[in-house]
Amino acid sequence: MRVYVPLTLSGLAGAHRAGVLGPGPVAAYAVTPGLREWYRSDDEEELEYAALGRAAAASLRLIAREPGAAGRRVVVAVDIKDGETVTDPGRAGETDAVGEVTIARAVPLSAAAAVHVDADDAEADVTAAALALAAAEGGDEDARGTVDGADDHELLWFGVQEIPDILS
Repeated sequence: MRVYVPLTLSGLAGAHRAGVLGPGPVAAYAVTPGLREWYRSDDEEELEYAALGRAAAASLRLIAREPGAAGRRVVVAVDIKDGETVTDPGRAGETDAVGEVTIARAVPLSAAAAVHVDADDAEADVTAAALALAAAEGGDEDARGTVDGADDHELLWFGVQEIPDILS
């Protein structure tokens, strides 16, 4: 099963040093029944892309909570065994929880299939989106437009062996 773990650049650096995503529990996003219903598609590739997008939004929330964080969203795609994730039934009705799963244990970085990161030219927009996030969630439409501006940037795909280059 492919899951998408949201991080910040500093979180990626820590995972790279430790060799693991964790400690557990690790928050991630995946193609869940709730995501299938929310996205309304039978195309697996589209559903995987939707799960990646949910993780990118979670990465933005992490950036907003980390003072001084670099404005580049980071998502690590990891392959784990079916059944290793749990969906929190208490959050099932919450919009930001669509596709959210929890992995009980730390995940070895060697299980990662890819790393998705914003390009350098997205940093200003992503930083602005992180700063506007609280106001957007409070209903400010201008702030919502700023947050949505981060989605104008596609995450780039990198192999796991390229993590040192991403961090330099």
